[in-house]
Amino acid sequence: MSVSVTARRLGSATAVAAALVGALALPAAAAAVPYPASERGAVVISAVRHDLQGRSAFSGRALNREWVDVTNTSRRDVNLSGWTLSDAEGHTYTFRHYRLEGRATVRVHTGEGRDTMTDLYQDRNRSVWNYETDTATLRNDHGRYVDSASWGLHHRRDADDRHAFGHRH
Repeated sequence: MSVSVTARRLGSATAVAAALVGALALPAAAAAVPYPASERGAVVISAVRHDLQGRSAFSGRALNREWVDVTNTSRRDVNLSGWTLSDAEGHTYTFRHYRLEGRATVRVHTGEGRDTMTDLYQDRNRSVWNYETDTATLRNDHGRYVDSASWGLHHRRDADDRHAFGHRH
């Protein structure tokens, strides 16, 4: 009888130890996943303003009126460091040392300025977003597609219209 009791106690102790090891290992494994499934699709291009025309399109003020809004729709902060925002011609802006808070939007201006929590600047001296037709594409730090916004000839009439220019959500 004592062998049976000892075997049960040993079995119980092994089960408890396995549960503890599993519980301790779970947070470490979860931390290693850079973008958990629940956060996919949490960062979107929420609005684009691309309406620069004429000579004023090359002035500093006008270039800062050309922008793309990037919104984090989740409650958790997302580290955008290394993420890129590009146009159809390959002009690319790379986010550097930037964390987008949960339920927040950052406006990425084409022109020059001082970066803040709500406004980032590409520091360009020419317009990036074509007036007639273009696509803004957001990719994560692994180069994977996150979201895009198109307008003009490439813009599908039945597409989601959340990217209407000049509109901030």
